Parts: sequence; C-alpha cells; structure tokens
Amino acid sequence: MPITLSVNGTSHQVAAAPDTPLLWVLRDELNLTGTKYGCGIAACGACTVMVDGVAVRSCQTPVGDLGASTVTTIEGLGTPAALHAVQAAWHDHQVAQCGYCQSGQIMQAASLLADIPHPTDAEIDEAMSGNLCRCGTYPRIRAAIHDAANRLGKV
Repeated sequence: MPITLSVNGTSHQVAAAPDTPLLWVLRDELNLTGTKYGCGIAACGACTVMVDGVAVRSCQTPVGDLGASTVTTIEGLGTPAALHAVQAAWHDHQVAQCGYCQSGQIMQAASLLADIPHPTDAEIDEAMSGNLCRCGTYPRIRAAIHDAANRLGKV
C-alpha cells in the first residue's frame, strides 16, 4: 500500500514499507540526495531533516510514523536564488570544508532558530551537539548561527 508524504511542500506517494527509514525514501525514491547517510544510528546528524519544523534523524525515522507531517529537507529550505538565512550565513562564514555534514548541520541550525530566535553559545552548543563535523568547523558553525539569527531578526 503506498504511503503519502509531504516533502518540501509537495505530496508524494511512495511504495515503501512503513518501517523503511525516511532517509532511504528521500534519497532512493524521491531523488533528494542532499540528505546524507552518515552512521545509520542517529549519532552523527548527517541525515538531519525537519519534520513539522523539528530536527529529526531521517536514518531512524520510519516513513510509516510520519502520517500527515510535513518533511523539509535541505532542498526545501531555500533556493539558489533565495537562500535561507542559515544557508547564506554558512556561505558567508565559509563553514563548509569537506561539506559532507553540512546539510544536516544547516537543518539542525534552522530548527534551532525556529525554536530559539537568538540562542546563546551554550544553547547553540547543546542543540548542535548531535551533529558531528570531522573537519572541526564548530567555531564557524556557531558564528554562522549567530549571524543567521541576526538576519532572521531583520526580516
């Protein structure tokens, strides 16, 4: 039986078992490859997307549990012509090095800022602690989040 998902504002019917991780549906069924596979056990954050505005690890989120929820991936956060404030700040602060973890980092940061518009360093560190960056760009990540908070506050 097909499962209907709302992803990036579009309704999709997918032929996946209810226990299939959202990550694999996004990548293999919907060809949304911005969400990355990292560890498969929700420990690294590379697969982070937002479900109803809250950051979740798509590698451990069964599609059958989503119901009428709205999923947002990195592809739905902004566009090349109109970057989301977090994406623009990431670019301006040159956060990415290898880039592998960045879509998950950006999605986690966007979720944080939706919940806490002007987080402290401690709140950023806590919210981002489950997103690992092997390149160690954590100081730039924090600076970019503060910058994005300021940009969002001016809108």
